Amino acid sequence: MKIIICGAGQVGWQIARHLAGERNDVTVIDNNADLIRRATDALDVQGVTGFASHPDVLDRAGARDADLIIAATHSDEVNMVTCQVAHSVFQVPRKIARLRSGAYLDAIYSDLYRTEHLPIDVVISPEREVAKAALQRLSAPSTFDVETFLKGRVHLLGIDLEPDCPALNTPLRQLSELFSSLRAIVVGVRREGRLFAPEPGDQLFAGDQIYVFAHVDDVARTLDIFGKPPRKQERLVIIGAGNVGLAVARALEARPDRIRAKLIERDRARAEFAADRLERTIVLNGDGLSVELLDEASVSSADAVLAVTDDDKTNILASIRAKQAGARMAIALVNDPTLVPLMGALDIDAYINPRATTVSTILRHIRHGRVRDLYSIGDAEAEVMEAQVLSTSPMAGRTIRDIEFPEGALIGAVQKGDRIVMPAADTRIDEGDLVLIFALTADVPEVERLLQVSIDYF
Repeated sequence: MKIIICGAGQVGWQIARHLAGERNDVTVIDNNADLIRRATDALDVQGVTGFASHPDVLDRAGARDADLIIAATHSDEVNMVTCQVAHSVFQVPRKIARLRSGAYLDAIYSDLYRTEHLPIDVVISPEREVAKAALQRLSAPSTFDVETFLKGRVHLLGIDLEPDCPALNTPLRQLSELFSSLRAIVVGVRREGRLFAPEPGDQLFAGDQIYVFAHVDDVARTLDIFGKPPRKQERLVIIGAGNVGLAVARALEARPDRIRAKLIERDRARAEFAADRLERTIVLNGDGLSVELLDEASVSSADAVLAVTDDDKTNILASIRAKQAGARMAIALVNDPTLVPLMGALDIDAYINPRATTVSTILRHIRHGRVRDLYSIGDAEAEVMEAQVLSTSPMAGRTIRDIEFPEGALIGAVQKGDRIVMPAADTRIDEGDLVLIFALTADVPEVERLLQVSIDYF
C-alpha cells in the first residue's frame, strides 16, 4: 500500500517505522529538512520537504495514487487542510488527522468531518487518548502499564517484580500448576532492557518487568500473586490543568466512587478556566514544584499524584517531590522516550507515553481485516492485537501447540462466544474466535499472516 505521513515528529516517525517495516510504500512530508533527512537515513521511506497542506508538495509525495494519508503535523489547521486537499484534488480514499484543540472535538460539531464538509475519516485526539490512558493507570495503581481488551473482560497488566514477590525463581509452567484456577498468563518479560516472549520453563527474577493478561475478575488476585496487592484510590492530586489534566478531572467527577481530587495549575487564567468547568475538584493556582503548594494540596496523604504538564522535566521533578512528601504513588507524563529508563531509579511508579498511545490509536484505525484492537508496547517494542479468526486463517481448526507461531509471539486469551478461555497447548482455535496475541514488533508480519490480516483500507 502507498501511504503518505505528514509530520516527521515523534508520532509520524513511529508510524513510518511501523508501516515501512511491513513493506509498505511510505513517504514522509515535513517542512523541517533535518527531520526528513533523519527519517530517510534511518527508515526505508521516501522524504519530501515542504508544507503538507500545499497541493504541489502532496503531488511530489505521490498523492495521486496514495491509498492513505495520515496528517500528524503539530498544527490542527494544517492537518485539516491537508485532508481536504488530499480529498478534493487527489481523491485519496482514506484520511486520518490528529487534532489537539478541544474546540474541534466537541461532539456537537461532529458533522464538520463529513465528506461534503471536511472529509476526514478518522479524527485522533492525543489529549483524549492520554487522558484515557491516565485513568486506566489510576484504575490499577500497582502496575506501570494497563490496557483493556475484549470489551473490558481481559486486562493487560505491566508489573514491576520486587525482591519480595512470591512468584520469583519459579518456572512459569509450575506457577500455572500452583494456581490452576487463576485466569492469567505471562506473555512478555523485559529483563535488563530487552523484551522477550517467555517459554514455559523460564523463571522470573527481581527487577523484571512483566506483561500479564488477566481475566477482569482475576486482576486483584493476579496482582497479589505477583506481590502487588490492589490499593484503593480516594485522594488524587493532578499537576497541570491542560487538556489532559482537565479531561482526567472531569472524568473523575463523573465517576460514582467520588474520588477527591485537587488540581494544580501554574497559569492563573488556565486555573480559572479549569475551575469554571469543574464542580467538585479543588483548583489551586501555583507552581506544582513548590513544596508549600504541594503541602497545601495535602500531597502527603494523596493516594496518587498525576503530573501531566506539557514539560517532561517538570512532570518528573513534580513526581519526585510528591513521593518525597509522602504520596503513595506518582505517575508522570513523559514524551521523551530516553527519559523512561530513569523512572525506576527516581522512584516514579508509572509513566504515560503520549507517543505510544497515539501510535496505538492510529494503527488501530488502519489495520483492516479482522483486527479489532491494537496496543503498542514500550518504544514500539511489541504489539498486542485483538483479532477475529477467519475461516481462511492457518490457525482455524488447530490446537495452539500445532500452530507455528514465531518465537516472539504468544496467545494471551481466547473468546469463544461469550466465554473467555485462558489458552493452553491443547486449546483449539476455531473460526469466529477472538484471540489476543502478544507479538514482538519483528514478528508482527508473521502473526498477521497467521490471521490472514494485512494492512488495507476501507
